[in-house]
Amino acid sequence: MGGGAGRGWPLGEDMIEVISATRLTREVFWQRSALGLSLRRLASDQRLVPRIAFENRRGLPEVFNERIAATGGPDLLVFIHDDVWIDDFFLADRVIEGLGAYDLIGVAGNRRRLAGQPAWAFASRGPDGRFQWDEKTNLSGAIANGKTPFGRISHFGPAPQACELLDGVFLAARRATLRERSVRFDPAFDFDLYDQDFCRTARASGMRLGTWPIALTHQSGGAFGTERWTLRYRQYLEKWRD
Repeated sequence: MGGGAGRGWPLGEDMIEVISATRLTREVFWQRSALGLSLRRLASDQRLVPRIAFENRRGLPEVFNERIAATGGPDLLVFIHDDVWIDDFFLADRVIEGLGAYDLIGVAGNRRRLAGQPAWAFASRGPDGRFQWDEKTNLSGAIANGKTPFGRISHFGPAPQACELLDGVFLAARRATLRERSVRFDPAFDFDLYDQDFCRTARASGMRLGTWPIALTHQSGGAFGTERWTLRYRQYLEKWRD
């Protein structure tokens, strides 16, 4: 995507790299995936620069870290799943505004963190394997769910709000900040709990986390409680020992 001066948009520091990984081929991604179709819809906003890992078999942290380490690209980075519809056609403006207030933003999160917390929205996981939602007063943000755009909205709480943990479906930060603070995604958490681990690393470095109102629809509800997720959760507890 080239320059956008004809539309009156500033270039350079306001360019945004949209980073995602997909198992799909390049052709199928652009023709059928939620994110691919969304980015095609937003193609007129030339501030958005897609960086997609096609036919990907690597863990998300490896893909994301590669772009953090890259040189010459936009400073503003968005990490997003490939099964997300971008309902908000002011996406670039939302990201720029959000990163003016916080160092790392997401669409949903928790204002606190608890020992052994299994995910940003849950306070605990019982012996029976059931997840216990945290109190609504601690939650922030909103996201929709559905196979098609503009799905049913789950509203967790007011946003923007300063948070300790953010949902990894959508995260945005400045490349320069991540480098200065030596903040990276841990490759040990290939697809599960990478976001929670990343948020803790960011907070430990002094970064400010917060939710920002951005309209998205996620096709998936997550893989909480699966065998793969349980293994990563044990690794997470061993790493942080809280």
